[in-house]
Amino acid sequence: MTSARARTGRPRSAEADRAILDATRAALVELGWGKLTMGDVAARAGVAKTTLYRRWAGKNELVVDAVAALFDEHLDLPDLGSLAADIESVVLRFAALLERPETKTALMAVVAESTRDEALRVRIRCAIVDRQKRLVLLGRERAQARGELPLEEDATAAARNADLIFDVIAGAVVHRALVSGQSVDEEWARGFTALLVGGLAGV
Repeated sequence: MTSARARTGRPRSAEADRAILDATRAALVELGWGKLTMGDVAARAGVAKTTLYRRWAGKNELVVDAVAALFDEHLDLPDLGSLAADIESVVLRFAALLERPETKTALMAVVAESTRDEALRVRIRCAIVDRQKRLVLLGRERAQARGELPLEEDATAAARNADLIFDVIAGAVVHRALVSGQSVDEEWARGFTALLVGGLAGV
């Protein structure tokens, strides 16, 4: 009789996945998007090229997942006791992540490539953007529990507002760090947070 393992196939190795994603980011920094190949990643990770293709259809998907893993591992939202402190914290953590050569290179590469590839754009949205919106939802939930923000009874409006908050924070930090090439320091984070929480009339 065929065993359950034989029927379902060999389980994925978390260690191999980690090695592959690490190798992908290192190769991107060294080679750039244009010269990066699945074969090069496989050699750096010490796995067979077939191992990569069992997990990812091509380098687009692989690079997006390599970026997503960095965000999942390094971007969180500690509870610092106030909405403003939470926002400042996540802004500075996000900026620090963008300063890493592997994040900067990989993120700019996939975003540029996605302008010509709708499937890649969708993967970026699902693997990175939608997953990181959890921080907005968590921060808003904490602020509502503290009484800093009102509860939102309209679920559709709440989801739309979460999208808008994420776009404002992510857009401002990415533009400042990667487009303008300016520092996202504590002073900038405080000013940005004051504008976000208080609005234009409160600044």
